[in-house]
Amino acid sequence: MSDRDHVELPAPTAWPMIAALGIALLFAGLVMHPLVSVVGGVLTLAGAVGWFGEVLPVERRERVPLRPPAQRPRPVQPAPRAVAQLVPGVEGHRLRLPVEIHPYSSGALGGLVGGAAMAVVACAYGLIAHGSLWYPINLLAAVAIPSLAAADTARLAAFDALAFGVAVIAHLAISLFVGLVYAAILPMFPRRATLAGGLVAPLVWSGVLWASLGVVNPTLNARIDWPWFVASQIAFGLAAGALISRTQRIRTMQSLPLAARAGIEAPGLSEGKGGE
Repeated sequence: MSDRDHVELPAPTAWPMIAALGIALLFAGLVMHPLVSVVGGVLTLAGAVGWFGEVLPVERRERVPLRPPAQRPRPVQPAPRAVAQLVPGVEGHRLRLPVEIHPYSSGALGGLVGGAAMAVVACAYGLIAHGSLWYPINLLAAVAIPSLAAADTARLAAFDALAFGVAVIAHLAISLFVGLVYAAILPMFPRRATLAGGLVAPLVWSGVLWASLGVVNPTLNARIDWPWFVASQIAFGLAAGALISRTQRIRTMQSLPLAARAGIEAPGLSEGKGGE
């Protein structure tokens, strides 16, 4: 057999594993039984002697035959290919979502329309379940007025000027905030944004509130009619989502290079914008 038909490698040996097992038993015997340490010591000594005999004075090697040339893997052939070069100042290399959003004005208007739809459903619940428009309004104000959370049904069904003012302010603020959030996140849904914003988001929000309100405010949690609550949330989502999704999207500055966002005239920026 010629040197090109084989390769020399270190000969396999089990002595290192025997020595490792002996060392493990040697220390295990300290907490188990002295006889275990005795066995470990014997195995450690035998493993060390056998291991040294394999490598001293000359390492034992074995000849491993190679496969015939026809059965060997083909050598890797380099295939030079051109790669696209990044051009300084050209947008689109790195994108940070959202790339496009709906105008903030549409988010604010959508929040107000959604808030109105939500109020209609909530007031319908008050009339049907308790014969009063003020019941859901007072219940919303109970988040900021703790005495209302423990009030009886008769008080919740009666008009309360302070509760009405608190509920209107809170409802408008929350509706505007959620509308602006919708304007920012709806373009990030790949398809059917209205459905996602009208159904998925309200259901997720209602689930989070249902799971946490029992800990934050158990008294208020016991008074909420959750099917009606979820229905009012969906009414908000559908109304706000339908209005916002119909507006023209505008590009954000997230995809522009840093120089463009900073207003710096750098090489390549003017060419990337068509010379503007």
